[in-house]
Amino acid sequence: MRLCIHRGAHQIGGSCVELEASGHRLLLDLGLPLDTEENTPALLPNVKGLLEPDPSLLGVLVSHPHMDHYGLLAHIRPELPVAMGAASRRILEAAAPWMRDAVVPAQGPVVEDQKSFAWGPFQITPYLMDHSAFDAYGFLIEADGQRVFYSGDFRAHGRTAWRFDRLMKHPPKDIDVLLMEGTSLGRGGLETKFQTEQELEEEMVKAFKETEGFALVSASAQNIDRIVTLFRAAKRSGRVFLIDLYTASILEATRHASIPKSDWDEVGLFVPLKQKNQIIRKKMFNTLERHKKNRIFPESLADFASKGVLLFRSIHQSDLENAHALQGAKLFYSLWEGYLEQNSGLELKAWAETHRIPLRLLHTSGHASPSDLKRFAEALAPRTLVPIHSNDPSRYSGIYSNTTLLEDGRTLILETIL
Repeated sequence: MRLCIHRGAHQIGGSCVELEASGHRLLLDLGLPLDTEENTPALLPNVKGLLEPDPSLLGVLVSHPHMDHYGLLAHIRPELPVAMGAASRRILEAAAPWMRDAVVPAQGPVVEDQKSFAWGPFQITPYLMDHSAFDAYGFLIEADGQRVFYSGDFRAHGRTAWRFDRLMKHPPKDIDVLLMEGTSLGRGGLETKFQTEQELEEEMVKAFKETEGFALVSASAQNIDRIVTLFRAAKRSGRVFLIDLYTASILEATRHASIPKSDWDEVGLFVPLKQKNQIIRKKMFNTLERHKKNRIFPESLADFASKGVLLFRSIHQSDLENAHALQGAKLFYSLWEGYLEQNSGLELKAWAETHRIPLRLLHTSGHASPSDLKRFAEALAPRTLVPIHSNDPSRYSGIYSNTTLLEDGRTLILETIL
């Protein structure tokens, strides 16, 4: 088997790995780089079969529904098969009407936890992982008598940490190459641990109880763990969790009984004006009809503020201003702190300052801590560990003794490490 990292050997995001065995090829992820301003076909890696038919390329295996792992699917030939989890596909379909760079990939094999399937010469076993993305997988891929494990993105401190623990207790054996993400490397020493979602919930309960007006929380609607944390913290602090129609659609797409939905008593729906215009323009009236049970209208926002936690985005700003609903509000930032130094984050900070709204970081990482990365590598005990999805792959030497650093575009022939 041959392995080539087309993008991701020295950067976080934009992941794309090509495997080749017995004359057939398979891509692991096809992500949009995080540092790009526009999603264009020019960003596609140089892989035969993405644009023109090539029978040797079987398709793309997507680990989870984050743009830096699937975003470039928008530009490939529409019939190329894409394998992913069923919930991941539903989430992409639910998000598509709201997104500028919408991706609804072609059908392909359905990925299910620990249910092996064959794709050409590749035998693939998916493992559900604990991650900020819902329905995230790592993959054991076997071909030509060799075994590669691709971690995708993962952590060990989320609401599904049991998945990490399960893998640590029963890891796949005889791994030749472990492709392991290292997003957190450089954010503390190798003994660093991150706050759990449960610990973050406790902080949020206290913060919401201390807030006089609206608790505005800037967070990703697709970070389902964080949505659950916010819902629980809102409920425990005596508040209603307020979402928009996009978020309601994403939560509906999970089809998971324990994940909050728009018709739950402790959940409210507020549709900001910019979203209303999208609904009218795209004739999404049926979507609104499904989620309108607990709808709150602009004229009620000011009275509702003291008992609400709003999943906040920039599209809410003018509605809150016009409704005079910002008295006593606090803004809680529940995303990676680095985004606050990018354009959108700078604009958010300026808006909060203009309205004299205190801003506080309340967040924990969606990726494994350095100490958990070390545990993961030691449990799988590969013949060699290949870094991916990291800005500083040289730090892997402190995690695992046998490490092979690749450059983007360099092919590793697995026979050479046996």
